[in-house]
Amino acid sequence: MSGIKGRLTAWAAGQDPAVSLRNASGTGVLVLESAEHLERVLRSDLVGPGTTVFVPGEAGDASGPVVVGYEGSPSESGAEFSLVSDAGDFFLQLQSYGISEYMSVVGPTLVRVADPADFGAYLADADRARQEGVFADFLTHPVIQLGDLAALGADASADGPGLRLYANRAGELSTAPGGRRLGAVGDGMAGLEAEWARINAASTHPCAVALGAVLPERERAAALAERLWLGRYLAAVEAIRRLRFDGSAVPRVSGFGHRLTAGLPEGTAAADETGTGAPLVLWTDETAYVHIATGGRTFQVDHLTARVVEALTVCGSPDAAAAFADKEALEGTVARFAAAGVQLVRPVRPVRPVRPVRVTVGSRGL
Repeated sequence: MSGIKGRLTAWAAGQDPAVSLRNASGTGVLVLESAEHLERVLRSDLVGPGTTVFVPGEAGDASGPVVVGYEGSPSESGAEFSLVSDAGDFFLQLQSYGISEYMSVVGPTLVRVADPADFGAYLADADRARQEGVFADFLTHPVIQLGDLAALGADASADGPGLRLYANRAGELSTAPGGRRLGAVGDGMAGLEAEWARINAASTHPCAVALGAVLPERERAAALAERLWLGRYLAAVEAIRRLRFDGSAVPRVSGFGHRLTAGLPEGTAAADETGTGAPLVLWTDETAYVHIATGGRTFQVDHLTARVVEALTVCGSPDAAAAFADKEALEGTVARFAAAGVQLVRPVRPVRPVRPVRVTVGSRGL
């Protein structure tokens, strides 16, 4: 059941942290709203040997792709989606973003942006976290999963028809229930991939598909373009969720209303302003953490080490960070993380010496 839940989570989020669901053929996870489409998709190239298919009321055997039966709805806000199998039962609540703040968390819950009002609430929460360091409590709860992350500012390269597909009752295909139409049951994977690429090429900000049916693309793209740090925000949300799951107090996050070290660059002057490549530094009064979004690794460290990592990630280089941390501490920290497979400092390509060229204009040299 844990593997099935992991695949369902990857489908809902549009991310596959283990990078295990993309197949040589077919999609990773396909969710059908109607069982009448099952036989047709099983005969198509949308389903490969590694595909997991969720379908109402059905259960497959071990002779082909994994077919998992479910009850309820995978798309309607306020509904319940349940899996019942010999491995156990699993129940998932579905909620829209705008009301989630006011709902009690009673179990695993998928939160989706379902309309422009939900999107506005999501942006307001993100802005508050960025400016004040206050993250929405429901969003960082260990059993809450935010859906369609690529459309909300996360890495869009992780999403797409190769990872997930959804077929509504009419047989229309997209990557998500709120997604823009890519095709219909009976279409091949190549056509869906081409339509995915075409839609995204027409937008100024990826991913233009997953929320394309519920949110005006111009509004979404403009909001994300103004907040290039949203991918980092979503990585921070995930890091806090993991720490809360392990029983940690809610930490502060460097770059989101707080810095562990005073005087570090802020805003566009900081190397950790955007993207998820740089580590995230989080801390409580008792301890600190370094979270690596790529690969989802979190290291518990002392506050001194956290300050050194923070200086490196904010300043962008050991030379610049030397104004805030001891050189020996910088070198030692870089070496220790490198031994753990984490590169805190990106290598700089050596520059080839260039032979001086004499340029003349008319008869005078410059």
